[in-house]
Amino acid sequence: MPDCTSQQIEFEGFGRRRIEVNFNGGDVSSDGGLPLLRKLDRRLGLIDAVAGVLADPRDPERITHTLCDMLRQRVFGLVQGYEDLNDHATLRDDVLMQTACERDTALASAPTLCRLESRATRSAAWAIHEVILERFIASFKSAPQELVLDFDATDDPVHGKQEGSSFHGYYDHYCFLPLYVFCGEQLLIAYLRPSRISESKHAGAVLKLLVRRLRQAWPAVRIILRGDSAFCRRRILGWCERNAVGYIVGLAKNSRLNAMTQAQRERLAAQFAQSGQKQREFAELRYGARTWKCERRVIARLEHMDKGDNPRYIVTNLEGDARAVYEQTYCARGEMENRIKEAQLGLFADRTSCQYFAANQFRLLLSSLAYILTERLRALALAGTEFARLQATTLRVKLLKIGAVIIRNTRRVRVMLSSAFPHQAIYRAAARALDSP
Repeated sequence: MPDCTSQQIEFEGFGRRRIEVNFNGGDVSSDGGLPLLRKLDRRLGLIDAVAGVLADPRDPERITHTLCDMLRQRVFGLVQGYEDLNDHATLRDDVLMQTACERDTALASAPTLCRLESRATRSAAWAIHEVILERFIASFKSAPQELVLDFDATDDPVHGKQEGSSFHGYYDHYCFLPLYVFCGEQLLIAYLRPSRISESKHAGAVLKLLVRRLRQAWPAVRIILRGDSAFCRRRILGWCERNAVGYIVGLAKNSRLNAMTQAQRERLAAQFAQSGQKQREFAELRYGARTWKCERRVIARLEHMDKGDNPRYIVTNLEGDARAVYEQTYCARGEMENRIKEAQLGLFADRTSCQYFAANQFRLLLSSLAYILTERLRALALAGTEFARLQATTLRVKLLKIGAVIIRNTRRVRVMLSSAFPHQAIYRAAARALDSP
């Protein structure tokens, strides 16, 4: 007689009932949100488009898992919280994940997915970025009047001897230094770079390529570059001025700028000493750095508080009241830092642990595709709901990680979600919204 209880786990009961736990439930998944992701991806055509631009050197007669299948498996897995390739050793047998990837058999194993990443090339990264940009353009029903491109760099810590990694003095650890470009909440660029470079390295070239393509799509669109002081480079500013691109970037404080605002800062210090309340005001300057060919408009935000004098400066060619330009336009770039945090921590863009640099760039882009699906889910399916502004990690817990029983036969796949799921109305509304053109 077989031992049916060898894998059973006993817990303390209550009343007359015993509590017995085992892993013999059959086709049960914890990822009941996968049908939403599949529906969203089919509407966007994102994964199909990426697969269409990537080269596949494998022998077609020996392929079991297509490029599109593997990309869906990896990207859907990242959205659902599976950051490690080892997770796919068992996830490949999840019937709901198989259904989302439109397969009836086991998905790719972890070694197969690893080989997919290891054969990535620089040309593949370029091709994926082109797809991302085209999908961004397609997301607009009509030509926008203005686009603000947020540029920023961040550290991507490494913990081994990955190709291209080096020590960064500011961050005080070994890392990469990826360059991100966002427009609003939409991701345009996720460009992995070694850390032994300036934060603005290649930013000018990226800006030129973006402006060229965006103006091909929308000739009359107004484009604005926004970034911190790392992107205040004479060549970037000069190119923007020659090509009618607006800019608003931070300007590192120096002795000359501080001397130009000294009288105002001393007055604010005296007012603070008298009132004990934080003092703030704005000033406009005409300033030309030694390497600049002309003077430019500088806005000074002067502040004195309990921690002392705290001046900040930005340089811009935008018009408008100094306070409004600083507080409403420049300070809005802080939202980009939330988006980077979401991509890095919520969608595992910092899992760049491959040996080869190109493979890590590919991993970064897989996480970027997962971010795009998450952002489009909020924008297209959850607009107007209480979930429209949730971060990826919270959205995952509340909407995508749902217990589901799956029954699959030759005619249908039935996905039975938990009857106690508290957000059924939002799930139904999201599915209906994705039916709309």
